[in-house]
Amino acid sequence: RLSKACLRPMMKARWGRIIGITSVVGVTGNPGQGNYAASKAGMIGFTKSLAQEVATRGITANCIAPGFIASPMTDVLTDAQKEAILAKIPAARLGSGMDIANACTYLASEEAGYVTGQTLHVNGGMAMI
Repeated sequence: RLSKACLRPMMKARWGRIIGITSVVGVTGNPGQGNYAASKAGMIGFTKSLAQEVATRGITANCIAPGFIASPMTDVLTDAQKEAILAKIPAARLGSGMDIANACTYLASEEAGYVTGQTLHVNGGMAMI
């Protein structure tokens, strides 16, 4: 519903950017998170379909797939849990909110006008493993 409401003025302007936030888990899966992984993978599929529908109107649709981001959610993890997570991240660090914001800024820019239907992985390399 939200995309449909946003599309009307974008179609009229023949320009627009739709950016969805999904998750590395939508691509890699994770034990015990089947429902979460399915919803995030579904968002990726929806974005690809939407991108095909609106590309001729100058509108792009893309996703950003964050990995572990330093946040109140990760602040409560034990040191052992953090070590286990960092061992799975080739960049050997948690991401920051600015990492995600910078990816959004790029996808919303004129420079990303030929990028559509893509998932930008901002996860320190987790999706490679």
